[in-house]
Parts: sequence; structure tokens; C-alpha cells
Amino acid sequence: MLQRDYKVELENRVQFIKNILADAHANGVVFGNSGGKDSALVGILCKLACEDVVGIIMPCQSKRNYDEDTTDALELANQFHIETLTVDLSETKSSIVDAIMPVSDIAPLASNNIAPRLRMTTLYTVAQTRNALVAGTGNKSERTMGYFTKWGDGACDFNPIADLTATEVLEFLHYLNAPKNIIKKAPSAGLFDGQTDEQEMGLTYAQLDNYIKTGEANQAVKNKIDRAYKISAHKRRMPLIFGE
Repeated sequence: MLQRDYKVELENRVQFIKNILADAHANGVVFGNSGGKDSALVGILCKLACEDVVGIIMPCQSKRNYDEDTTDALELANQFHIETLTVDLSETKSSIVDAIMPVSDIAPLASNNIAPRLRMTTLYTVAQTRNALVAGTGNKSERTMGYFTKWGDGACDFNPIADLTATEVLEFLHYLNAPKNIIKKAPSAGLFDGQTDEQEMGLTYAQLDNYIKTGEANQAVKNKIDRAYKISAHKRRMPLIFGE
């Protein structure tokens, strides 16, 4: 297996971002700084491409959002000199739930997905105000499983890491000397306390990434990934339009 040339890859991804900003006549980038691995890599790449980068910390009811996630997000911002805004969305989510509940029940998953959609609205509001673009933070592993919220964290103007598996993101962060706690902590969307990506997906990133890269997996893992990819196809495409 060929060893990755991270120096060249870093230069190419940074140039990719510069080109997108130039084509859009945008002044900068806005991204959700969640304190996680993917957002850390995106934040670093964007900052290397453009001085005007804003990372927004958006806690929403989960205790972890206020504690470990915020601490890690601020450490990243301090290390790489990224401007930071904090928008607390907890009361906003409660208001939406209170408005809907008198007319409709809310399924647990639908409730969990409110937070990412509020974050998307926040990012685009700030970005449009600043003539900036919204950077996506989803990796290839998540996209394969459909493990993201449609019109939530799946919404963006560009994504500089969507071709990287979770394993490759981790390796890239090691190369960039990202904060140690971000590198070592278990991946989590932080939608509710105690949640981890691997537990919710029902398989490990090692299993998933190996299948993506080699096509090899035991039958149970293969079936789980293939089914998830198939039923989440609608998340990876624009809405279907009659007549087109």
C-alpha cells in the first residue's frame, strides 16, 4: 500500500477551498465547531486556506455539548487561531417541540434531528450575513451509512473531507498535530448524552472503513452496510423532480 503524502494532500485540499471561495466571490468560511474529529480537520483546512474563518459552537440540550465538546472546540480554536462564536440552541429546540406537541407526537429520532437542523440554520444565517460559505464536516464513512441528518449536518456549500473515511480523518489529524483529546475520544454526534457513533450504527468504524476500502467484510457487516447505503440514497442526492 502506498503511503499517503500528507504534505501534498494538505496543499491540494487547501487549494480546493481557495478555488471555491474565489469562484463564489465569498469572503470566508463558517463551520460548526463541534469539538469532534471531522469538524476539527475541516476547521484546520479552512483556516489554512482563508483568514476569515468562523467556527460556531452550538450546544443543544446534551450535557456533553456544554462540557467536553465545548472544551475541545475551544482548544482547537485556540491552537489554530480560529474565530469562535457560541450560540446556545437549547431553548430554541424546546420552543419548537412545545409548538409541535399540541398537534403531533414527535418520534425520538425526529426530536434528535431538530438540533442538527437548528445548527444548519444558524450556520447559514451567519454565513450569509458575512458573505461566507458553509463548510460541511461529514466524512465518507458517515455518508456511506447515511449517518447524518438530511438538511442538518448534511447541508453545506462545500465539503473538503467527504472523500475521507473516519480512519483517514484520524490519520490526517495526527499529521496536523490536532488536540490530543479530539484525536482520542470516541466519535459522537453529541445528539444526546451517552451517544456514540459506533454504538448507534451497530458496527465499528474499522469494520466500515475496511469494507469501503477493500469490499471485504463478514456477511452480517456487509448486509448492514449495504442496506444502510441503499435506504439512505435519498440523503445523498438532490430532491427528485417530476419530469426530469
